[in-house]
Amino acid sequence: MLVIKGVTFVDRVRAQVFAGNGGDGCSSFRREKFIPFGGPDGGDGGHGGSVYLRGSHDAGSLLDLYYQPLRRAEHGGKGRGKQCNGRCGADVYVDVPCGTVVKDYETGELIGEVIEKGATLLVAKGGRGGLGNMHFTTSTHQAPREFTEGTPGETRTLLVELKTMADVGLVGYPNAGKS
Repeated sequence: MLVIKGVTFVDRVRAQVFAGNGGDGCSSFRREKFIPFGGPDGGDGGHGGSVYLRGSHDAGSLLDLYYQPLRRAEHGGKGRGKQCNGRCGADVYVDVPCGTVVKDYETGELIGEVIEKGATLLVAKGGRGGLGNMHFTTSTHQAPREFTEGTPGETRTLLVELKTMADVGLVGYPNAGKS
């Protein structure tokens, strides 16, 4: 972190991102007044939210990410009866300056780079929602009670670095008065 006359400039940040888990499927059966054997009608679980980095000209440094290094996306909702699917979790977009390089903190592997305005980089993928019991019906198994659970979302620790370029360079001999 560099502080010049009250202005803070951050060019390297360690951040943790948590994608949302997928919601579980539902096991339910259709029951109405004149339909005694309605069959399975369990809905699917919603997908978990993902975490993206988005290029922006408004962000001058990684200061926002420095003060809020934990970013979490929403989990997906559980499935319900009457073939109602669960709600999908909202994605999280983190604005970073253009020219940002993202690496995995533990392995040092390059994940990607945000070069231009509006470009997005997926850093943590959300989990898939589970299937309801209506997907498991067959001709011989007409009343299944099976359903699948949602998959967990990714959790990552990132090293986010900003490439900086100098605007001005001074050339000259030592002690020649370049200051």
